[in-house]
Amino acid sequence: MNPFGDLVTLQHLSARLAKSLKGVFEGVLRRELRCWAEPLVVQRFADYKAERGDALAAWQPLAMGTAKARAQIVIDAKPLLEMLDAFFGGDGEAPNPMPTEFTPAADALLARLGAMLAVPMEAAWEPLTRITFRAEASANIAAAPDLSGEDPVVVTRFGLAVGEGKPQHIDILYPVAALKPHTNSLVAKVHGAEVEIEPEWRSGLTRAVMGVQLSVRSVLAEPVVPLAMLLDLKAGDIIPIDFGPEVPVMVADRRLGTGLVGTANGRAAVRLTQLEPLTEEDFR
Repeated sequence: MNPFGDLVTLQHLSARLAKSLKGVFEGVLRRELRCWAEPLVVQRFADYKAERGDALAAWQPLAMGTAKARAQIVIDAKPLLEMLDAFFGGDGEAPNPMPTEFTPAADALLARLGAMLAVPMEAAWEPLTRITFRAEASANIAAAPDLSGEDPVVVTRFGLAVGEGKPQHIDILYPVAALKPHTNSLVAKVHGAEVEIEPEWRSGLTRAVMGVQLSVRSVLAEPVVPLAMLLDLKAGDIIPIDFGPEVPVMVADRRLGTGLVGTANGRAAVRLTQLEPLTEEDFR
């Protein structure tokens, strides 16, 4: 059933995806959550449905690129209805007793969640292979997809919990048939590993980069005037400006630091008094 070996690569992908799902569900539930990825399982679709039992659950299909196969987001009725209550301003509580079918509002929320989850799923898969996910409408979200019971599926399960509370789980199912075109990416042991760079090439690249010309400018003032005044301006009018002893110094669209305005060798100049710290994110 599993042509992808030990699934380490897909497990890492799920762990990366869990970080993004956390933000999505926190935005819906309006609560701070813990979110994690459970160990992956490959099993027959019939066995997966048997383990879930007859409890009400919602199934949201996701188209995977141009392929006919669909991934499935599976959410139990309780967490979905809690999200629905929170979405409409409630405290995030599911009805008691639980209903036997979903309302149109629950249908709409599931479709919205599918569209929201498609974005981080694409980003999580990007380092391995490019897959476009798209939420599709379902005539009956409580009905399981039309898959053969013998079809193998990869079950990626994510836990969600508020504080130390009891976790709820959300599954994303990938039919093995849908992932087979990406087998080479999934069986690779390492993705994005650093490649040793030839010193001569690195030195040449460094010299080339150091020769790049960047414009440096200082903004002395940015006066704000009403439109009526702009329309009445004529040659000889004076626009008053006011600036402090220190002015910002910019490189492209980034702030380099601040400096004092003065003169040097008979020309206007700015003496740098403070430089903004740079982080790794500044270079991405």
